[in-house]
Amino acid sequence: MLYERWRKIAGERRNELALRDAASGRSWTFAELLAAGESWKGAPDTAPAGSCDIAMPQGHSPEFILDLLAAWRENKIVCPLEAGQGGAGVLASRPVNSLVPPIVHLKSTSATGGTARFVAFTAEQLMADAENIVATMGLRPDWPNLGVISMAHSYGFSNLVLPLLLHGIPLILAPAPLPEIIRRAAENEPAVTLAAVPAMWRAWHATDAIPAGVRLAISASAPLPVNLEQEIFKSRGLKIHNFLGSSECGGIAYDAGATPRTDAAFAGAPMQSVNLSLNDSGCLVVRSRAVAETYWPEKSDSLGGGIFSTSDLAELKEGAVFLRGRLGDQINVAGRKLSPETVERALLAHPQVRECLVFGVPDRDAERTEIIVAVIVAGATEMELKQFLLRTLPAWQVPREWHFVKSLSVNARGKISRREWRQRFVKETHA
Repeated sequence: MLYERWRKIAGERRNELALRDAASGRSWTFAELLAAGESWKGAPDTAPAGSCDIAMPQGHSPEFILDLLAAWRENKIVCPLEAGQGGAGVLASRPVNSLVPPIVHLKSTSATGGTARFVAFTAEQLMADAENIVATMGLRPDWPNLGVISMAHSYGFSNLVLPLLLHGIPLILAPAPLPEIIRRAAENEPAVTLAAVPAMWRAWHATDAIPAGVRLAISASAPLPVNLEQEIFKSRGLKIHNFLGSSECGGIAYDAGATPRTDAAFAGAPMQSVNLSLNDSGCLVVRSRAVAETYWPEKSDSLGGGIFSTSDLAELKEGAVFLRGRLGDQINVAGRKLSPETVERALLAHPQVRECLVFGVPDRDAERTEIIVAVIVAGATEMELKQFLLRTLPAWQVPREWHFVKSLSVNARGKISRREWRQRFVKETHA
């Protein structure tokens, strides 16, 4: 089904640009990419014995696209992986025949405890996600996607790869998100769509590297600070559109507004053909044709039947989604529950705070249960930040422990892990 759809798109746009690799300067029309995919043998199987029907395209190059097309053509299950990412070990833990049609795709994700697992999709579910994204965001063939985010990650696969192959949205691959590379990759393009993560937008803004041709700017994978969004709009007139998605269901909500947000909790309106509600715990429940079939190897009651129950605490108001934190991240301070995002949003409103992460750790005083810790990248002092927070937050919500760092490093999936930073802090404190 996917390969047939690709052949149809390639036939309709035969002589138009499909793919350009900024690293090598080579370009392919849709007809040329179709011909290359027809003859491409695909990467050598990297799956363990017994899993040879699972293809694992990797990297950030045209070969990723060609490996994917070869897998579609040969009716293999596709499991994209980051360069150097593990996954074969988990695949080896279950025989491949435990994955049966109509499953065609696996997305790598992590369970609550950090153990690798996969999300299984049918072709219809992948196609529904691509359709929702293209229609909701208004992706256009005359505005090529400038590809800087990982194509193996759910965000990049849904926003870059599927729009190219299933909807004819051209893709320009940049080898790295470095400012000078981004400038060169986009310098001859009058109009591009640029999907990125907040850390990239901050770096490009600081170095004045956002290409002049960006017509549609998208940010996802982590919260985009409101002050950064407002600064970019003020200096360049460019609106960064917040996108909320998940590996389990693709796009959830999108901020299509023309002006910057004033409320950091605002995540946008539901994506086209996506229905949202709240469960008894106040967490977001997603219903759509793009929701994955199941987790694999182990199933979960939170996913299946077109429904994904998230752990995102949310508020639905007047057709808009407002995020209120995650159920498992809540901090218990003397019996009072606090979402770390509440403190993070308040901190990010300070002009000298570039990045921050807040979490709870066990307190020696059992009556308090947990204390609030803030990991900060900022030019302000602890006392200045405490006084700033006290203007908008009650005293019990102000962090008791402050850890100043040069940067908040991301994990292998390009995200800042609250769990990993909490573990690091506890280990260093005990040491």
